[in-house]
Amino acid sequence: MTESPRLLILGLDGAPARYVFDAPPGALPNLQSLMARGMWGPLTSTIPPITCPAWACMSTSRDPGQLGLYGFRNRSSPSYGPMDRADGAWVTAPRLWEVLSDLGRRSAVLGLPLSYPCEPFNGWLIGSFLGPNDHDEYTQPTSLADEIEEVAPGYMLDVPNFRTDDKERLLEQIRRMTDLRFRLAAHLMRSRPWDLFWMVEMGPDRMHHGFWRYGAPDHRLHEPGHPYESAIADYYCYVDGRIGELLDLAPHETSVMVVSDHGAKTLTGAISMNDWLRREGYLVMNHVPDTPAPLDPAWVDWSRTRLWAEGGYYARLFVNGQGREPQGIVPSSEYETLLADVTARLRGMRDHEGRPMGNRAMSPYELYREVRGLAPDLIVYLGDLDWRSAGTVGHRDIYLLENDTGPDDANHSQEGIFILAGPDVPASGSVRGAEIYDVAPTALALMGCPVPLEMIGRDLRTIRA
Repeated sequence: MTESPRLLILGLDGAPARYVFDAPPGALPNLQSLMARGMWGPLTSTIPPITCPAWACMSTSRDPGQLGLYGFRNRSSPSYGPMDRADGAWVTAPRLWEVLSDLGRRSAVLGLPLSYPCEPFNGWLIGSFLGPNDHDEYTQPTSLADEIEEVAPGYMLDVPNFRTDDKERLLEQIRRMTDLRFRLAAHLMRSRPWDLFWMVEMGPDRMHHGFWRYGAPDHRLHEPGHPYESAIADYYCYVDGRIGELLDLAPHETSVMVVSDHGAKTLTGAISMNDWLRREGYLVMNHVPDTPAPLDPAWVDWSRTRLWAEGGYYARLFVNGQGREPQGIVPSSEYETLLADVTARLRGMRDHEGRPMGNRAMSPYELYREVRGLAPDLIVYLGDLDWRSAGTVGHRDIYLLENDTGPDDANHSQEGIFILAGPDVPASGSVRGAEIYDVAPTALALMGCPVPLEMIGRDLRTIRA
């Protein structure tokens, strides 16, 4: 009897071309071997290119608007209160392993953000850093937690406090987390009968945020010859070796896909968007804190406020809409005019040195096939993601050369990476045009399964060099 085709997906959160495709020959022998016998190239991420929603969009082949997921935190009601943190329950479209489960195929899923909780399926799942911290509640089935503690004692969903000045501790913690993840992955590959095995390692993303300046000459804090100058490159060499161990465990003829949810780039600083909105007259406050603090709705004069912002890797602007928000004042007849006005001002912004920032302000209704939930009224890339959006208000200046949530060297970039190799994959070499939505349809096609019509991606093998 012929075995069903198998697929191994290795996710490297935030991995950019810089540390994978641009690595010196021989530096990453396992990844470079996959590239040599298959196809590879940039993988355009979601807008926004954030861990959440990117991995959920990858696993469902749906865009953020179709899922109603616009970031780690989302509005579940039109109130002015705190937004809700997303988890797997926010993902309402079938994920790849759930589609396979309905076809009688078995999957093992490890560390994939926004995977837990999910509906019961034919396989095994271990949650990510976005799941609960209680180790009795982060697996399906729950009995798997005890086995994990035996195989990988002290298993880490994430490194604590990765925005820190204690770089030596951070480096040690990332290495330990990565070791435990790959140790557990190897155990699951040996002990479970899987058709799809999908693991995601968060270490690359944490390395970028903590150590980017040391290897990036364009970073304002770069110090040539610093002891950490090669820290990220060395980490990728380490991960490549651990990938090699998993490749050795995979049954013969297994197809392999390596993917990242977004890339990484130098972070210049943060823009205090709510202070900018105050300056421009869109946000009116009856109290401004003496020291910067998260925006408290009680400080806002909502009877005169038209817009406010949320912080993060990108800026989210919300209209104080009449009939939507509790004290909304902007009638629907003025909605488009207001957004056009603020968009023009955002595009005209200059940075701290007087140079045009090149901001992008985008409407969800222009970006997505549909818009579910309470989407931001504008999604704003500050300086093409060279700057992030500060979540605090009360700064003396709108330009912050340090991240307001702790030391951070890197922001996310729009292009991640993919590598695809296997018995049914052409040796096309470098290709362009791949999108994050193509991963799930490609996986199903490689495994000989029908692709649901609702999936918006295509088979990556149809891309020509």
